[in-house]
Amino acid sequence: MICQIRFREAAARRRAEVIVCDCGSMAAEGTDPLELFVSLGLSESKARETLRNEALTALLREAALQAQGILGSALDKTLGTLLYSVASRLKDPKHLGFLVEYIATKKIVTDLQVNAALEYIKSHPVNTIDPADFDRACGVGVVVTPEQIEEAVEAAISKHQAQLLLERYRFNMGLLMGETRSKLKWADGKIIKNEVDLQVLHLLGPKTEADLEKKAKAPKSLAAEPDKKAKAAVVENGDVYQETKSLMEQLRGEALKFHKPGENYKTEGYVVTPNTMNLLKRHLEITGGQVRTRFPPEPNGILHIGHAKAINFNFGFAKANGGICFLRYDDTNPEKEEEKYFTAIRDIVEWLGYTPYAVTHASDYFDQLYTWAVDLIRRGHAYVCHQKVEEIKGHNPPPSPWRDRPIEESLLLFEDMRKGKFAEGEATLRMKLVMEDGKMDPVAYRIKYTPHHRSGDKWCIYPTYDYTHCLCDSLENITHSLCTKEFQARRSSYFWLCNALDVYCPVQWEYGRLNLLYTVVSKRKIIRLVEAGAVR
Repeated sequence: MICQIRFREAAARRRAEVIVCDCGSMAAEGTDPLELFVSLGLSESKARETLRNEALTALLREAALQAQGILGSALDKTLGTLLYSVASRLKDPKHLGFLVEYIATKKIVTDLQVNAALEYIKSHPVNTIDPADFDRACGVGVVVTPEQIEEAVEAAISKHQAQLLLERYRFNMGLLMGETRSKLKWADGKIIKNEVDLQVLHLLGPKTEADLEKKAKAPKSLAAEPDKKAKAAVVENGDVYQETKSLMEQLRGEALKFHKPGENYKTEGYVVTPNTMNLLKRHLEITGGQVRTRFPPEPNGILHIGHAKAINFNFGFAKANGGICFLRYDDTNPEKEEEKYFTAIRDIVEWLGYTPYAVTHASDYFDQLYTWAVDLIRRGHAYVCHQKVEEIKGHNPPPSPWRDRPIEESLLLFEDMRKGKFAEGEATLRMKLVMEDGKMDPVAYRIKYTPHHRSGDKWCIYPTYDYTHCLCDSLENITHSLCTKEFQARRSSYFWLCNALDVYCPVQWEYGRLNLLYTVVSKRKIIRLVEAGAVR
């Protein structure tokens, strides 16, 4: 509730402080485009970014005005989000009025239906659309009853009951939600989650002390401490800027050094704990010894040729070994993410000839990640810190005076962070470790009062890459976490975090990034070129 109040207060301040922009006809008609876009649910920064794109600005404004004309009243943010999704992804403006009518009359009410609608009209000119066929393709009028959701969840739980009873609340509940959604395509995700939570509670009962029990940390053996020079499991032969081997040569040659699924412990530098073999055994029971990789882009920019190498490496290695590859969006920064990038990324993956085994999001696991963060504090491996962002930047920040604060105090403060009792920058959750490059105590959670495109304003704290990435890999039972060499410095935190929480730990392998001369391979610079109109 406090989180929601902060969102409303922030929105009110933005509306009160908004500066009227001179945007031609929009200003002439008395409509401030910035205020209009904020009222549709966009953050002020995203609204300003939208205004720099003239075509998107015109289309979104037209969509809002058409919807207001149909409803005869102001739009709520739910409708505004759907309208933005359409305006930012629609390739043929002739379809705008058709889609706006469906949204305004609430025939289309979810992002899932918007995605289906946009896919449908790609292959149907506006004057050839059969309304009945369109309605079927987009789930218009489909009503999923609570009874259907209850039955589907019950079937999923029944299928995994033995594992649920064994793992209890450490079981990946996202698996139950995914199987339910596969049977009920148009069901509301929030209702599915509530039903899963209810039935799991009925099966397992409330969490016990054993579920939250702090397990003793095993001392590291000297043999487990890697030599820093030999620590990296690198798929690289030669200078990072001068790769000469083709992709397939690397996959067939250097990749032969990779561990086999379930034999993670044979990798140099892999930390073995007393529970490692049990975790690997359970991992093999789930995967059947299958190779699993993932391509995890941030949906905050346009992919370039360097990403093409990453796509081919992850999907190609899985394909070459009869395995599977996930497309997982790393959507943990709501300030920079836009729906058009989600669509563009998937289009590029498919254009390169690959079909993801599953499309997932880091946000699918926000609840589990938060639960694990609480557990990490309880185990004495994390603390709430009040140092400013400027103080902890770089590799040699001053030690935090709050590093040794009592566990119970950090638990209460972290709960206060979740409830929105701190302003942005007033508090972070930090992990107690030193990374390979010397950076101390990386941030696990930070405060951002920006609604998320998928979870809305449920969260005002968001996890960082250092905290999220390895745990998402663990949840999806990834066997080979393939990434470029700049992430080598994060490998120590990757292994440390999985072992600190006593969960399955994949192996991170690094390969040389693709560097080219005489072209731009930077998302930030490419976006500037697009915004300037230099390229499409």
